[in-house]
Amino acid sequence: MNSSIHAAIGFIGLGVMGSPMCRNLIRKAPNSRITVFDRSADATNRIADEGAESAANATELVGKADIVILSLPNGEAVESIISEVSANIKPGQVIIDTSTTPVALTKEMAARVRAAGADYLDAPIARTRQAAEDGTLSIMVGGDISAFERVRPILECMGSDVTHCGPVGAGQIVKILNNMVLFQTVHALSEALAIAVRAGIDGDMLFDVFSKGSADSFALRNHGRKALLKNDFPPRAFSTDYARKDNTYAIALAESVGVTARGANLLDGVFAQAQEQAMSDCYFPVFHKLHDSN
Repeated sequence: MNSSIHAAIGFIGLGVMGSPMCRNLIRKAPNSRITVFDRSADATNRIADEGAESAANATELVGKADIVILSLPNGEAVESIISEVSANIKPGQVIIDTSTTPVALTKEMAARVRAAGADYLDAPIARTRQAAEDGTLSIMVGGDISAFERVRPILECMGSDVTHCGPVGAGQIVKILNNMVLFQTVHALSEALAIAVRAGIDGDMLFDVFSKGSADSFALRNHGRKALLKNDFPPRAFSTDYARKDNTYAIALAESVGVTARGANLLDGVFAQAQEQAMSDCYFPVFHKLHDSN
């Protein structure tokens, strides 16, 4: 709890990650006024029942807040909200986008916000839904350092590792590349597990040995042990659709700087195949099931 935070905070987007992030704000910044909005009235009402005020729309919320946090599914949603509220953005406000958004679009949105006299920070998040609930996310921030320091205590209500990565867009670059590496690592684990099982090796033993050597990783301990080994790929987690979206951002980023991202392009094909086999809404390591059809 940080009782020294006295701020009018608006939170837009109360989905799988946004809801627990906002709950941590309510709990850890008790002297702040927190207003919430989601296009789902049920989602808005659930968080309002836990101590926040509700707004009828994003424009009303921006009018009440000094700090506005976005937690949205994609760049198109971010652009839609910024376009909707742009006339109501005030000098001195800080808009924080915790979504994963293309770098070029992030810079465009930042320019619009700065033209109104406000600051814009891209602050995408990493780690799992459980980390969002525990307030232990990794938050990668791009933008003006003074704006970052102003809102850092707010971000620390939601994340245990908050890093200023550079100017606007830097947070998105780091997050997009983080996810690119994660997806390829999980896919490598999936392939290793499929090969081992068909070769007569126990999968749990395989991953236990991996954890004691150079193949150990966050992906092994989480996606490997909790999803691949258990064959557990629930909906309303980080889905195939979301993973493919982030992976395409990585491919676009690579192309923009003249790099051929062969691994990311390979994974795009894997994600496409999973979508074709009705796995779009399932937790993205569900691509492990594709080995059954090979």
